[in-house]
Amino acid sequence: MQLTGIHHLTAISAHAKGNVAFYTGVLGMRLVKKTVNQDDVSAYHLFYADGKANPGTDLTFFDWPAAREHRGTRSVSRTGLRVNGEKALGFWQDRLIKLGAHVGKVTEVDGRLTLPFEDPEGQRLVLVDDGGRGEAHPWEKSPVPAEHQIRGLGPIVLNVPDLARTAPVLSDVMNMKRVRDYASPDGEHRIEVFSMGEGGPAAELHVLEQKDLPASRQGAGGVHHVAFRTPDEEQYHAWTARLSEFGVHSSGEIDRFYFRSLYFREPNGILFEIATDGPGFATDEPMETLGEKLALPPFLEPRRKEIEAGLKPIT
Repeated sequence: MQLTGIHHLTAISAHAKGNVAFYTGVLGMRLVKKTVNQDDVSAYHLFYADGKANPGTDLTFFDWPAAREHRGTRSVSRTGLRVNGEKALGFWQDRLIKLGAHVGKVTEVDGRLTLPFEDPEGQRLVLVDDGGRGEAHPWEKSPVPAEHQIRGLGPIVLNVPDLARTAPVLSDVMNMKRVRDYASPDGEHRIEVFSMGEGGPAAELHVLEQKDLPASRQGAGGVHHVAFRTPDEEQYHAWTARLSEFGVHSSGEIDRFYFRSLYFREPNGILFEIATDGPGFATDEPMETLGEKLALPPFLEPRRKEIEAGLKPIT
């Protein structure tokens, strides 16, 4: 039983229209699913991904009228977005500066070239050169040239107060491998790298321990949860059983229609999800027109008029 990488990461936005403008217009990602939070249908759930809406490329947002995140520990502190090559990072640095984004400098971190930046709400992101590893599926309608487009997610950085509590869950329960450590960008801490499946930047968690940092307070510009890939329902059911065997309290199995989900918190309080690769976002819409209309899973379809009435236009 092996998780194969990052499935998706879900963050929080208090400005859905601006969120769409930034992630499609500036970052050039494809809006592959415009739906609602299945537990709170007053809020959009927006999914951005590559041209074919592949698992492992989804950056998603709940549209909640929340105050800004109070940064701290017990949180996802930076989300990696993979691109191919030093030239891509140079392109992105120029583009983000030109478009007024808060962007840092290209620096080498953990042996890879990186470019940290933030979205307009302070969501902490970093472009990571993945050396072209694995497949890429550019979106033909993106404003970003195909060779420079974002290829997918990873690595993801967690900030915890007590690594000794988190590490056994990652290693013993989730079967990740502790593969190396490196100095944090400020040079004051060590960051531990945990790898899934075949490894590589699309399948890594980087964990930073800061014992004296206050706990984060979730809000706009922050991350809600990170999800990990499991290939099929057989292994998904096996993960449900495994969490139970290890005494890890979970949500139980939840059918999200586009994938199956299983939620639990690691010991420092960060919300994890294990999600299946399928059925996928083309289950209820043609691949060619993904994200153009409000999509609802079958159990919410009878409430379409009510749900649409409670949502604000965003595109």
